[in-house]
Amino acid sequence: MIESLKKLEEQVSMWPGISVHPHRFGGREFCLGSAEVGHMHYDGAVEIPFPRTFRDALLDEGLAQVHRWVADSGWVTFSVRGDQDTEHALWLLRLSYLRYALKAVPDPRKRFEEESQRLGLSPRVKSLLERFVPRRRGHVSTTELAKSA
Repeated sequence: MIESLKKLEEQVSMWPGISVHPHRFGGREFCLGSAEVGHMHYDGAVEIPFPRTFRDALLDEGLAQVHRWVADSGWVTFSVRGDQDTEHALWLLRLSYLRYALKAVPDPRKRFEEESQRLGLSPRVKSLLERFVPRRRGHVSTTELAKSA
């Protein structure tokens, strides 16, 4: 498990803008600017903040568990026990990261589409992430297109 957590930290720390710090309750915290993308504890728990509706979708689709200490929040927990779990933890952390990163890239719509495809997002999770793509004048979201069809 420790090797899997080291791999997780190494990979997340390579994402543009990410800084890694000791977490106040033990473990490592991943931040993009002042925003916490998530953190991991040495017992293998990876804990990630999301807006409540986003968290609910992840729970409904079986992609995360209710946070072990603050169940009535937007936080989720995912347990890393090996390499396969590391890949899924990276996937969850990437979703959290993108909520902030999409606001800072030159072409957020293009980045959103590329990342959505790469991550294999379900339509529900994709529509929730799309809310974080900054609006451009004349832009129509994929959700709006689907409603008009």
